[in-house]
Amino acid sequence: MAGNDLGGLLGGLLGGGQQGGGSSGGGGNILGALLGALMSKGGGSNPLGGLLDGLTKAGLADQAQSWVGSGENQPVSGAQVKEALPDATLQQVAEDAGVSPEQAADEIAQQLPQVVDKLTPGGQVPSGSLEDIIRQQQL
Repeated sequence: MAGNDLGGLLGGLLGGGQQGGGSSGGGGNILGALLGALMSKGGGSNPLGGLLDGLTKAGLADQAQSWVGSGENQPVSGAQVKEALPDATLQQVAEDAGVSPEQAADEIAQQLPQVVDKLTPGGQVPSGSLEDIIRQQQL
């Protein structure tokens, strides 16, 4: 499934690879499940822009912009992520990752600022498929 592939790529991007023994970098897997779910709901091959738009509409514009820009990344909480994402999407992500929706939201809140920051090195959301963008950003 695309979410599993994205999870591995995101885990590598975060420097997690196979971190944590058998869990293969849980944050990457959860973010992979999130981006895979967004792609399957019409986000195309790069749902990052749609995700950032959703966060902006949920009142997290300053945080989302800080991740894309070159300054310090502002944090978000699991509760804010849970509020910003559609319930069905968060449920699907949690189910795909084998965790509760609350755990999924907390993991997303921890990892999303770093991932968005790394995927937007030029201060804007790049075009192209998300998998290509992730592969290009790995050092």
